[in-house]
Amino acid sequence: MAQPTPSDVHVNVPLTNISIAFLQDQRQFIADQVFPNIPVQQQANRYYTYDKNEWWRSQAEERAPATESAGSGFKVDNTPTYFCRTYAIHKDIDDQLRANADPVLDLDRDGTEFVSFQLLLKREKLWVTKYFGSGIWTGDQTGVAGAPGANQFTQWSDYGASTPIEDVRAQRRLIQLRTGRLPNVLVLGPTVYDKLVDHPDIIDRYKYTQRGILTPELLAGVFDVDRVLIPGGVENTAAENLSATLSFLYGKSALLAYAAPSPSLLQPSAGYTFSWTGYLGAGPGGNRIMRFRMQPLRSDRIEGEMSFDLKVVAVDCAVFFGTAVA
Repeated sequence: MAQPTPSDVHVNVPLTNISIAFLQDQRQFIADQVFPNIPVQQQANRYYTYDKNEWWRSQAEERAPATESAGSGFKVDNTPTYFCRTYAIHKDIDDQLRANADPVLDLDRDGTEFVSFQLLLKREKLWVTKYFGSGIWTGDQTGVAGAPGANQFTQWSDYGASTPIEDVRAQRRLIQLRTGRLPNVLVLGPTVYDKLVDHPDIIDRYKYTQRGILTPELLAGVFDVDRVLIPGGVENTAAENLSATLSFLYGKSALLAYAAPSPSLLQPSAGYTFSWTGYLGAGPGGNRIMRFRMQPLRSDRIEGEMSFDLKVVAVDCAVFFGTAVA
């Protein structure tokens, strides 16, 4: 029989709480900050979407005395589904290491933070793949070095010719036209942010303010969104024992989106995150930590899991700006 058996494994609530606190403090990762999180009890299920065209077609008519009112309705699509896949990793703490560790060290805490970071990095990479790329949203825009053509714009690193404020403003109105909602969040790759804060058009808006440095909060005012997020997630793509090959997860692009303030029926949103909180003691992000004995290895195993699904819900609610800077 494989060991340990399910009855031997216990979800460690104190370590899970350490994991939750650690995940909440990782500000360079934004996978849990853009779109609403929906805690779900089942690993897989359906959700409902509505046809906006039925809502936006006015069919109300003047009513004559003693006659019925005009009748209408709308379609409900119950075919969309989610499936929360479970991602897992472990760190073994062998008995010799524990015996030799200085009292100031907390190996269980360190192991918990390590596996939590690994899971968080995995979720962030999946977020980039799912949401932060071309061919996902309606009306992709591509930055170019020369004169822009259809669905193109001059790269914002060209301070003489580019117009980032106007580019974003134009897409804001197109999203509003398609969805009835103005986008409220702008995600900027770190290189894009660095170029924008030095852009003359943006500096000109705030050169007479008391603050000498453009912050994400001030940029939100420039682009007329509630939030500007600058993710700083970095990945080492080199194999183990080789020199590190580091790169930013979010590159040189940007995403403008409408994200519902909270999950709700009849509320459009570019995306939702479904987190499987019904999975045997999982936290709000579908995460849980277990500690159990691996006797053949003479080790204690710290194992972390995270169960979630990142769903594109409304493709009309976002626009991707690819290669926004050179």
